[in-house]
Amino acid sequence: MSRVAVVTGGSRGIGAEIARQLKDAGYKVAATYHGNVEAAEAFSKESGISVYKWDVADFEECKAGIAQVEADLGPVDILVNNAGITRDGTLHRMDFEAWNAVVQTNLSSCFNMCRLVIDGMRARSFGRIINIGSINGQAGQYGQVNYAAAKSGIHGFTKALAQEGAAKNVTVNAIAPGYVDTDMVRAVPEEVLKKIIAGIPVGRLGQASDIARGVMFLAADDAGFVTGSTMSINGGQHMY
Repeated sequence: MSRVAVVTGGSRGIGAEIARQLKDAGYKVAATYHGNVEAAEAFSKESGISVYKWDVADFEECKAGIAQVEADLGPVDILVNNAGITRDGTLHRMDFEAWNAVVQTNLSSCFNMCRLVIDGMRARSFGRIINIGSINGQAGQYGQVNYAAAKSGIHGFTKALAQEGAAKNVTVNAIAPGYVDTDMVRAVPEEVLKKIIAGIPVGRLGQASDIARGVMFLAADDAGFVTGSTMSINGGQHMY
């Protein structure tokens, strides 16, 4: 029986590639999205992956969404917390809305989603949770106090939950991507992007597939001895 995987923010960018690789490996995959209905529908049609619309920052929406996924596909075995947003700005110009939106979507969503699947994982003595952090949660970044705080929080959340799940064969790990060739990074001004790439020892941006390969390793049944770790996939830009 195929294991069921949920990928939040799974219809575009890194999340879409994670969802595709999981499906290609034989998992039953549900990809969540929030805003872009047209992109999600196109992704589902192209990939054959089921998409579900809800706000991962809203606990009640997550509760209803997970219930629907489990009714459609079965109990959730693998959870990839990938959904994230940016609202960049220096702290002295940042309003509470920009702070709160990023913290709720990027960090509180991990609580929401994990809380709703952890009991079932523990009861079945199997679970794989992979949280997508960031190089900027490790090293910090000018103009991203909200994003860096949320992503850094993910790394601490991962280590604590890993200790709780270990005895029940529920592993919890994080991946900290560097700069990856996605819509978010392509929106960076060209001159700034050139400077970013110049600071990456391998000399290029990452690809979504680079991150997805890390997820595939951590999601595997035989990855049970790896928990509480943060896998840095950043081309050598930050060695932590």
